[in-house]
Amino acid sequence: MKRYFKNYKYSWGIIGLILYLSFFTPPKMEMDEITNIDKLAHICMYGGLCTIIWWEYWRKHHVLSLIRTIIGAIVLPIALSGAIELLQEYVTENRSGDWADMIANTIGVLLAALLGYFGFSRLKR
Repeated sequence: MKRYFKNYKYSWGIIGLILYLSFFTPPKMEMDEITNIDKLAHICMYGGLCTIIWWEYWRKHHVLSLIRTIIGAIVLPIALSGAIELLQEYVTENRSGDWADMIANTIGVLLAALLGYFGFSRLKR
């Protein structure tokens, strides 16, 4: 387990940042007037997380393990997203869970998976 923290330290840092951003009370901003601007933020957060996961994976491995990358860079981030949305809905008073946020998170994960699989694998060759 220690190996995962060492090899994926940037990914863990971004997970910590996502957890913080998911549970703090955000300030009211003028950008809140733009419809669905938060969905773009969700796509960027989870797309960024998964891009870093793929980058750190390719940095340490020479051959793609499809099962590991599907679980570690797709399934687990989507599961994290769902858990956060449920916790926001049922545990916090200042946040609410939203299925549309989870869909945006999933879109970010899938876009990063395309970049990781096709982009980073070509760079590795």
